[in-house]
Amino acid sequence: MMRRIFAIISALAVAVTATACGSTEPRSLVRSVDSGHVILGTKYDQPGLGMRNPDKTMTGLDVEVATYVVNHIADQRGVAHPEITWRETPSATRETVIKNGEVDMIAGTYSINASRAKSVNFGGPYLLTHQALLVRSDDHTLQSLQDLDKGRKLCSVTGSTPAQKVKKSLPGVQLQEYDSYSSCVEALHQKKVDAMTTDATILYGFALQYPGEFEVIEMTKEDGKPFTNEHYGLGLAKDDAESTEAINDAVRAMQDDGSFQAMVDKNLGENASVVEADEAGNLDFVKE
Repeated sequence: MMRRIFAIISALAVAVTATACGSTEPRSLVRSVDSGHVILGTKYDQPGLGMRNPDKTMTGLDVEVATYVVNHIADQRGVAHPEITWRETPSATRETVIKNGEVDMIAGTYSINASRAKSVNFGGPYLLTHQALLVRSDDHTLQSLQDLDKGRKLCSVTGSTPAQKVKKSLPGVQLQEYDSYSSCVEALHQKKVDAMTTDATILYGFALQYPGEFEVIEMTKEDGKPFTNEHYGLGLAKDDAESTEAINDAVRAMQDDGSFQAMVDKNLGENASVVEADEAGNLDFVKE
């Protein structure tokens, strides 16, 4: 009797272990499209880019880009457009949720760099933008990037690269990291920090959401060139070449048929000029 009970327990343990292991396997975007259901990651708190509305619908440029991509892949494979489940993916967790198989793809102001490219594949890039500062409109002491190098408090989100680049360039900056961009904006509003830094696309969205309260300052180097180039990609499982190429084909089609520019104009409005279409499949800018 005891042997039988032990055997049952052992079998259950093996089954549980196998299930747990299976749940951490990276997903394949094209296989999920074929199955009729995809899980897409994005931001929930970025006006014009990725927003979860009170009625739980999703809006924004990244949301529309991701939707176009999966639907185009479905069309090319001769299957119905898949059902989409959206998953919030903060900057600090993106590589982890891809590797653990919690999402098929992430479109969420996901700048491609060498460190991230070691952990995940990137489709695209589909968009090029630059780093900027968000400051209070009534604070006239901050007019340029260099004004931060006087012990001023700079906010960005954990897992995001822009603030680290500023800190490296301007050691006098007091860097403060929050868990979300909306938390940074609230800290700026309450004068707990002096400025917020991330991509211009994100900052202009917040400035529009709070008219008259904030303004965006472009960040440039001494030679007048942008402080950074931010190439947005679509993150997916490492070494998934089939899905990566399918994404790149979709991005090219989206740009060629005018859909991408229409999405930019719709979601960014008067600030559409802060982005430009990027070259899908070209990752020559990624350096160690």
